[in-house]
Amino acid sequence: MAIAKAERLMNLALCLLGTRRPLSKRELRGSIEAYLEAGSDDAFNRMFERDKDDLRELGLVIETVENLDGDIGYLARRDSNRLPPITLDAEEAAALGLAAKVWQQARLAGAASGALQKLRAAGMPETEETYEVHSALEPRIPVHEAAFEPLMLACRDRRPVIFDYRKGNAARSEQRHVEPWTLECWRGHWYLAGWDRDRGAERVFRLSRITGRVRSRAGAFTREVPDVVTVRETVESWAGETATRTALIRLRTGAGYPLRSRAVSVRELGNGWDELEIPYGHGLDAWLVEFGPDVVVEEPADLRADVVERLRAVAKD
Repeated sequence: MAIAKAERLMNLALCLLGTRRPLSKRELRGSIEAYLEAGSDDAFNRMFERDKDDLRELGLVIETVENLDGDIGYLARRDSNRLPPITLDAEEAAALGLAAKVWQQARLAGAASGALQKLRAAGMPETEETYEVHSALEPRIPVHEAAFEPLMLACRDRRPVIFDYRKGNAARSEQRHVEPWTLECWRGHWYLAGWDRDRGAERVFRLSRITGRVRSRAGAFTREVPDVVTVRETVESWAGETATRTALIRLRTGAGYPLRSRAVSVRELGNGWDELEIPYGHGLDAWLVEFGPDVVVEEPADLRADVVERLRAVAKD
């Protein structure tokens, strides 16, 4: 779910849970910023009805009440939406403890730790035996890029940002003006999806290629955040996950293990080289450049030319 919609649903749920009397559509529209920006009454009504249905599917009990003036009002009584007591067995408690370790390298570490403390205070089991069984598991989501935290906050607060970005085939960085939508981790790398104002199109950026500081800018988004952002599918197509052709490359013996895992055949050539056949789609040239002198493209000719062009661009830097 996109951040904008999740925020809108949360605000609607808080309004319905926090009121002591039924609220009309008009009152809800005046209380939630996203509804004020909806434009026409028809657009607001469609958005509100979808949001109300989504909250009900998530389990929120929303009552519809007719007030004295004949208007329809909505509220979610707390006693009807109270969660049952949390009961966890030892294995479930251990799983939650492991999950909390995932974010200890990032800003969410404090929130995860606080959540565990509240669960323990409520009686969550915590025994030495439980953690000994699972002590070999040390889950991590790597967050080494300095850009992660400011971009995460910008996605949450819907703030436009500016940063310098160097594409894989570029010698120098270029400034980008972006409306950030969401962050996603794929195969150990973080990616940002958002609206590139300069190019007037949706773009995906790899955080490790952001150079310098991420700077926030005032003002609202100029584009509506989509409900579904396909970050992983976009990155997979760039990385050649959707294979349409086959490449023949020479790879130095003992190098390029990610390439070897993708190969459909490997043949020893001798003199410290192997020959690999790799199915690929768009973006293989940028990946091969990362292996430097350990890779030589034999076929096809256009892939070889693209790799040579990228290497020359890097050499000029």
